[in-house]
Amino acid sequence: MHLLVFAPAGVFVVMFACSFLYDRRLIRNGVYLFLALLFLAPALLVSLESVSETAAKILVVAVLVLLVLMPFVLAVFLIANGVTMLRREGRRLANLLSLAAGAGILLFIGLRVLANYTRWKPLAIALSVVGYVLAYVSLLFVCFLLYSFVYGRIRHRGAVDFIVVLGSGLIGGSRVPPLLAGRLERARAAFDAERAKGRDPLLLTSGGQGPDEDLPEARAMADYLIAAGVPADRILVEDQSRTTQENLRFSKALMQDRKADYRALVVTNNFHVMRAAQIARREKVMAQVIGSPTARYFWPSATIREFVAVFLAHRVLNLGICALLTAVGVLLAL
Repeated sequence: MHLLVFAPAGVFVVMFACSFLYDRRLIRNGVYLFLALLFLAPALLVSLESVSETAAKILVVAVLVLLVLMPFVLAVFLIANGVTMLRREGRRLANLLSLAAGAGILLFIGLRVLANYTRWKPLAIALSVVGYVLAYVSLLFVCFLLYSFVYGRIRHRGAVDFIVVLGSGLIGGSRVPPLLAGRLERARAAFDAERAKGRDPLLLTSGGQGPDEDLPEARAMADYLIAAGVPADRILVEDQSRTTQENLRFSKALMQDRKADYRALVVTNNFHVMRAAQIARREKVMAQVIGSPTARYFWPSATIREFVAVFLAHRVLNLGICALLTAVGVLLAL
């Protein structure tokens, strides 16, 4: 009997393993992994209860308390992070994401309390609909966050022919900023590790020239690597791209010109790994993606931005489900 309670979790573990082995860059891997853990939790609770009912009850109470407190703690954290982002990075729309998310959580909770107090039906219906949609989006975000964490920590052991570094904006039109320097240092470490194994990959810097930049990002990146000791003849420059999609598409063309059956690593920041991997798969780039560390205060807003981009990349499915949940919410609230 105790083994049967693990069956649902086992099914999703198998689904995750099969999907992961097929292509570890698939976003749905995160859904399978989350569902496996979700079904594993009650199975472990049943096993714990068979040993100690008291311990099981304490654990359930602790989890319930945590679930009640989590929205408030999360809201406060996001608002505090949003203030830090505005102070350090300036007042730009992208820097408002964590602040807006935290304020939105508190607003939803406040409106829910108001609806329960006033019993005003239109407000209750509206919040019911929003609640269903938020539950779906939150589920996807947790899956995205979970698998981004897992994927970003997978070691890539196979030999690679190219190490592609994705560009970002330059400071003062020509200087490599800390965010981009982190990517370049991560790429250089991977390059040195490959050479230590007797391999001889090429470093490929990718990034075009923005309207406020004095030279292409890829050229500034190559100069940084050469100054750090990388031989100039081991660096390729792709200086026409403007987006991540173009970074990968144009880099793919350069790699294929030199080796048709190439294998590559793509280097970006850790918050960008999952979306870059998804784009690499869509562009049929034979590469896995690794990430460089990001300042802690920058990570929440950047992760929210990446999730929104992934969500919209599957807009037909996701917005269709949101529309269906909206209809269900209205019908159940009437």
